[in-house]
Amino acid sequence: MIQDFKRGLLYLSTITIGLLCSATAFFGQTTGLSAEWIVSIVVWSMFIQIYRTTDKKEKIEMLTVLAFATPMELFFSEVWLIYEYQRGFMPLFVPAGHYFLFDLGRICVRHLKKKVSIIALLPLIPFIFYGFIDGSDTSAALLLIFVLAFIKYGRESELYIVMVWLALFMELWGTYLTNWTWSSQVPWTGLTAWNPPLLVGAFYCLGDVLVVWSVAKFQSNQHLR
Repeated sequence: MIQDFKRGLLYLSTITIGLLCSATAFFGQTTGLSAEWIVSIVVWSMFIQIYRTTDKKEKIEMLTVLAFATPMELFFSEVWLIYEYQRGFMPLFVPAGHYFLFDLGRICVRHLKKKVSIIALLPLIPFIFYGFIDGSDTSAALLLIFVLAFIKYGRESELYIVMVWLALFMELWGTYLTNWTWSSQVPWTGLTAWNPPLLVGAFYCLGDVLVVWSVAKFQSNQHLR
């Protein structure tokens, strides 16, 4: 439990402070690109250290997160153009940061005193209705359907519920600092979105579903062998 607490605190502080330092270029003490490089070096050093000292299962998870998160980020930001990064291209710390958020979600699930219920999403419903009726975030209703499907059919429903909230808080912080900005018009769809979209956690849930499924599949094949 203490180890989980330390790692969770490390993830939380790294994400919070890292985004702040990158967005503000260490409060104007360096250039923007230099700040991104410094944050990236710190984040990847942490990632490599965790990888070196952990067990085989987590190593597989870490590599799987990178394998999915990197192309998804590039597709969303460079091809689909649903958001744009502050300095035009995905910072190098982003893929490793995805693993930090993923593992932070698992830590939260492990140590919450009560089982996480789908009821935890209820506070979002009035905002979903408002965004849909107002026309300012029509994507939220569709993303909610995806989230509910992940929860119902995914292997770790509690994780996906927690990730909806963790992703929203992280996205609110990142967009507030202008690390990235979501487009108000979702290309190719005719939908609209807030900055960030209210159910932005659906994208994170998708990545987590793919990671959990892939790791389970890999372990199953290894067991059969």
